[in-house]
Amino acid sequence: MVKGIEKYGIPVVHLATVVPISLTIGANRIIPGVGIPYPVADPLQGEKDSYKIRVNMVRRALAALQTPVDEQTVFEK
Repeated sequence: MVKGIEKYGIPVVHLATVVPISLTIGANRIIPGVGIPYPVADPLQGEKDSYKIRVNMVRRALAALQTPVDEQTVFEK
């Protein structure tokens, strides 16, 4: 679906729990998630720190959307 949306000129960020799969499907902007059971939080960190993790991921996603890419790019922390 990522490639289909980008075909119309709409940039997409793929939040991935398994980055190699995102690379295989051809996603252009990839942000690694925390883990498979909890892609956007870490319950062991508690609610306050999990909130910080989510805010950080959204900020990274917004920055990735604004970044021109010519090839697949993984936006690490």
